[in-house]
Parts: sequence; structure tokens; C-alpha cells
Amino acid sequence: MAVQAQAARRAARIMQGVTAELKNQALEVLARELEGDHGAVLDQNRLDVASASAAGASPAFVDRLTLNHGRMVALAQAVREVIALPDPVGEVTGRWRRPNGLRIVRQSVPIGVIAIIYESRPNVTVDASVLCLKAGNAVILKGGTQALNTNRILASMVKAALGAQGLPADAIQFLDTSDREAVAELVRQDAFVDLVIPRGGEETIRRIREISTVPVLGHGKGLCHVYVDKAADLRMAEEITFNAKVSRPGVCNAVETLLVHQDAAPAFLPRIAERLSRAGVELRGDERARAIVPGMKPATAEDWNTEYLDLILSVGVVDGMDAAMEHINTYSSQLSEAIVTEDRKAAKRFLDLVDSAAVYHNASTRFTDGGEFGFGAEIGIATGRLHARGPMGLKELTSHKYLVYGKGQVRE
Repeated sequence: MAVQAQAARRAARIMQGVTAELKNQALEVLARELEGDHGAVLDQNRLDVASASAAGASPAFVDRLTLNHGRMVALAQAVREVIALPDPVGEVTGRWRRPNGLRIVRQSVPIGVIAIIYESRPNVTVDASVLCLKAGNAVILKGGTQALNTNRILASMVKAALGAQGLPADAIQFLDTSDREAVAELVRQDAFVDLVIPRGGEETIRRIREISTVPVLGHGKGLCHVYVDKAADLRMAEEITFNAKVSRPGVCNAVETLLVHQDAAPAFLPRIAERLSRAGVELRGDERARAIVPGMKPATAEDWNTEYLDLILSVGVVDGMDAAMEHINTYSSQLSEAIVTEDRKAAKRFLDLVDSAAVYHNASTRFTDGGEFGFGAEIGIATGRLHARGPMGLKELTSHKYLVYGKGQVRE
């Protein structure tokens, strides 16, 4: 582990001086490979999918793991979107002059070596690599064991793209192991690693925070809410709720809890319940929701605190927006929440007071995504406050330094 981390550190020192043009050329090589003859990648992915299915993985898990022609083309498109973005390295974010004549310039620089520990989602291998490289960093990748075959070949493609442009292939390090102790060793390489970004379950992130000697920027669970206000357009609310739950239930920006104002509930809940049920969604309601839709299962205290990542939705009826916000701020993972209402004052109050990384008015929580926000791709979605929050793109993968220009000044 120390050998790989040292190699990444050496490569990072080279990457911080690479021009935007040369980095983009390497990324274009990768994009062409991804959208070209990707049969070998799909062959390895089928091995992973078959193994996960045989082990009894849920349909949502298998969906996150699966690559196909369309998703490979989408990966290539995401790479090109990153290419099109301005290079953040060297960007001047502030300048001023002091009374003593010193000129101070604050300039963006790469973080250095970033270790990313992530779930079995092969697209993260590409997204994380591309973003880290464009921001002038080296990256150490440790993906979920269930995607080991797919991640191995994708990481080799990134290495080859770097080598094709004479850039250090060691800027990408892939931990080709299913040994859990590899993670424990990686997060203690503080002599060479500058930042650890863990994604996935709460238990994994908590464990990494406890044992890491490297700063940790966690990307936790996504327990997202949709609140349907008394002033909501109910047809709009239906479309937003359905999309937020059903479009891809196994991702972190899918909604897990629906809250409905008591005045809207009698008209709204029967229609949305019928549509969700037809789509295979299991509904778990509180007493007030079940009084309107008796077919719902009873919601337990645990349900309000559960990220299902599946076709399951908790449903509650609330007295008003204050009660909805209290519920959200109590149970939310602070990733994404939405209000559906035609009352602009109510919407503004909700957006101001709900404490999450992304808060929506009349739109689905499913838009919380680096690509949808115009970042090209994302490392993940940070639910903390330091030093990044929400989808992490290029700028969040940089730090800064101060350039100070003088004319012989000394401090008295």
C-alpha cells in the first residue's frame, strides 16, 4: 500500500504542472476508448453482475452495478463534458494589496493525492479518475468488491490514456484486491495521501473516520424527502414524486419519504398511491396516511430513518409546512429535499430553513448530480459542510495557495 501511495505522490507532483491542453488530450483518448469497442469491458461487467445476482443482490444493486452500451456511451459523454469545462488549476480567486505594498494573490491548486473508496458502481471509477486528473491530482481507487472485474479494466483504460500522452500512469492507482484490510491500510498513509473520500453506507464511512489518519470528506446516505404543500399543483406533485421514487430507486438522490399537507392529502394520496403501487412500490404510511389509503403497510419509527434504495416509500401526513420541515430536519441525511407548491412565500421559507445540500422548489430530487448541475461528472455528493457540500466537481477537488509579491518588505 505504501508503495502505491508513494507512486501516486510522485505522479501528483508531475500532474500539478501539466497543461490543460495535455490533460484534455488524454481524456479525449479515454472518451474514444469508452465509446468504441467496449466489448471487453461489458464481458467483465457481465461476470460481476452474474456473481452479484447469484449472491442474491437486490435488483436496485444489480442496476447500479450494470453497464451496457448506452451507459458506456454516457460515460464517454461525461468525460467530454469534463473536457469542455475550464481547468480550475491556476484560477485566481482573489487579489488585493496591503498598506505595506505587498500584493497577495489567491490561486487554485490541486489537492494532491486523493483516495476514493466507493460502492459497486463502475461509473465512479471513470468519473472519479477524470475529475481528479483534470484538477491536477493523482487518485487511488478502491471500489466495491462486487465490481472488481469491471473496475480493473476501466482503471487500466485510464492508465493507458495517460500513457498515450506521456503523462504518468501512476497518477491512477487501483487497489486490485477484495481484502477489507486494504482500506484500513490506505487511510493511514498520511505521509502520501492528502484526502480520503469514502462513499457508501453509514457504517463504512463511520469506520473510516474512526481509523483514518488522513482528513476524511464523507459522502453519506441519501435519505431524501418530497413535501407536497396545501398549495401544490397536484398533477405536478404526482409527476415529481413518481420520478423521484421510481426512475432509479437505487441511487442516493431518490426520494425515501413523502410528506403531504393534511389539506392536500385526501385528494393527492389515493391518486399517487395507485400509480406508485402499479409501478411496484411498497408504501408504508403513518396512521393518517393509512386512514386515507388503507392498503399501505404501517410505517415504523425505523422507516423514517431508513434509506431503502429500493421500491419502498414512507408516507406521512403533516399539519403544515412547519411540521414537514421539523420532520425533514430530524430524519434527513441532508442530501436533497423538495417542496411542491404554488405559494412562493412558502417555497422561499422552505428553501431557506431546510438544512440540506440541495433543496428544490417544484422539481425532483433526482437532479442532485454533478452532470445535471453542469459539473460534467461528480466524485460524489458531500452531505457535510467542510470543505465541499453537494455534488463535488472540479473546483471542489482543488485547494488554494497565496502568491505574495513584494519589493523588499520586511516585517517589523
